[in-house]
Amino acid sequence: MKILVTLTYYYPHWTGLTAYAKRLAEGLAQRGHEITVLTSQFESYLAREEMCNGVRILRLPTLARMSRGVLMPQFIGAVNELAQANDVLHVHTPMLETNLVTRIGLLHGKKTLITHHGDLVMPNNPRDQFIERVTTALMTQGEREAARITVHSCDYADHSKFLAPFRAKLDCIYPPVEIPHPNAHQVAQWRAELGLTQSKLVGFAGRFVEEKGFDYLLQAIPLVRAKIPNVKFVYAGEINVVYEHFFDKWKHLIDQERESIVTLGLIRDPQQLAKFYAMNDVFALPSRTDCFPSVQIEALLSGTPVVATNIPGAREVVRVTGMGKLVTPRDPLALANGLIEVMNNREVYLKSRAEIRQVFNTERTLDEYEKVFEALVS
Repeated sequence: MKILVTLTYYYPHWTGLTAYAKRLAEGLAQRGHEITVLTSQFESYLAREEMCNGVRILRLPTLARMSRGVLMPQFIGAVNELAQANDVLHVHTPMLETNLVTRIGLLHGKKTLITHHGDLVMPNNPRDQFIERVTTALMTQGEREAARITVHSCDYADHSKFLAPFRAKLDCIYPPVEIPHPNAHQVAQWRAELGLTQSKLVGFAGRFVEEKGFDYLLQAIPLVRAKIPNVKFVYAGEINVVYEHFFDKWKHLIDQERESIVTLGLIRDPQQLAKFYAMNDVFALPSRTDCFPSVQIEALLSGTPVVATNIPGAREVVRVTGMGKLVTPRDPLALANGLIEVMNNREVYLKSRAEIRQVFNTERTLDEYEKVFEALVS
């Protein structure tokens, strides 16, 4: 099949959404499908066109940023041309141009599949709330016109007001997640280099934005430290997020807990990322909202149990694997107690990598996507 994939950011940009899209595109390309990705040239040094692991990437110049999104003046013309040359269209949302893709697809008799990576939740200020309303309205129109919609879990689908009108055309497919086996010797060596051999470690990762709920984790630190004095909190991710200033809002707590926090920055190398997860005794996911953060599965595959907030979508991983604990959302005390419980009784929550792969399997994900695309094309 010839599949046109559209999304705002693609390789080398790195978020859970782009990692998902990249693994899926490359996996389908390896199976012999012709995959073209249309995305933004979000950095001027990036090539307008290149091949990467069998996937053709086309990047469009951007006129301006609009919060998390960008404006691409050439987008309509590019989609119009590429829709004619492909069998089916695939959109990863949230994306401002969702309904443009579905509408152009209909004009050329091509069906569109939308992968919904979560309802759009923007910071609580007038500008971002306006952008959220406009983008959500455009995405709603696109989802009406799409032939099928995939979502990461039925738990999220069943609790999303945005997806409720489209339940009849939803397919629940777990994300494709891959991470190398961590090397135990290298993990111990890195931990020693950081001076953390004698510490209990709580890992957390991702963009430092409001929806990830890191402020609740910061408030939980002294509560955990009161019970486990040698605890350290190890962060891997981006602090200076250009479209949101959430870090600045909570910097006073970071400064206050500086002795308990170790920051590693954004880790792009997969082997290094596996070492990060394996180094920690527990991984924290204190999200306010989250469709299905893949960091949880990466942590489990690296041998580290998870403490996650009990919210639709984010709770799925712990529910189906039992490798961790769910806690009340937006509650620093509940989060602290969950982390303490898992660190003190870690062996109870451990599962083997093979057991986790029984549930989250990339080849099965690719099989399910192939079936959806084949049905749309036929």
